[in-house]
Amino acid sequence: MAYQAFETLRRHRAQLHNSVQLGSGVQLAAWSNRNDCVTQESADHHTLSLYVADGYECYQKVLGGWQNGGGPDHFCIMPRQYESTWDVRSELSFVHLYCTDLHLRHLLEQTWDRSPASINLEQRSFGEDARITSLFRQFLLSYDWQDNANQLVLSSTTTLLMSHLLQHYSHLQWGLPAVRGGLAPIGLKRVHEYIDNHLDQPLLLADLAQQAGLSEFHFARMFKHSTGLAPHQYVMRRRLQQAERLLRETSISLTLIAQACGFSSASHFSHRFKVAYGYAPMQLRQQAR
Repeated sequence: MAYQAFETLRRHRAQLHNSVQLGSGVQLAAWSNRNDCVTQESADHHTLSLYVADGYECYQKVLGGWQNGGGPDHFCIMPRQYESTWDVRSELSFVHLYCTDLHLRHLLEQTWDRSPASINLEQRSFGEDARITSLFRQFLLSYDWQDNANQLVLSSTTTLLMSHLLQHYSHLQWGLPAVRGGLAPIGLKRVHEYIDNHLDQPLLLADLAQQAGLSEFHFARMFKHSTGLAPHQYVMRRRLQQAERLLRETSISLTLIAQACGFSSASHFSHRFKVAYGYAPMQLRQQAR
């Protein structure tokens, strides 16, 4: 879908450095801007923004003038139907997460098994929140968005961010439900088989949760209880194990191995393999001969 805040920035001086739309319809975008004045008109979606670098001279128009308070790791929430004007007077790098009320409602219903009459996110400017910063820095900004093998970690992280907004920056203020125990053996077996049969495809948290008949929230926690690994860690391990087998037992090219294991390119695959094993894929192949 097209997000209005995204399209507005594209019509201004902002430079788009990276963007990915996840299978759920949630979108991430990495931007930079300077010497620009942008009015974000009332939109039908929510925007969560994190300042990645600079931003000290970014001002928001308020009653009676302009206010600033930006800087690395400060965040802003622009709820749906909220209009704001920004004066960017020096360098600014930031990341946006766009989602709709429909995304939030689906997450609420799946996680809390409740459906409120409305969802009202709070407007925030230049806030600080260690949890938001950690999720952006540790996951969203540390993974290549264009590598299909990273779709699971990206979708899992955006789900955590949206859950955090609902818990702490909405009128609901619901605590997360308790989750005890792991997946039933038959459910875990079904998830494992699904993963192994779809290693060549982008996988999302919703895909795996559906196999177990659970919400994304409950599935992620129960899966980790059963396996000791978060879903994205387990899937990456299985991709690399499959790649290792193909390197040892076949002579097919790195490009075809990367495709078979869900990586976007041979270079992306080689990088992840070397990080995990300490040596390049071709070194393993030469040793195996």
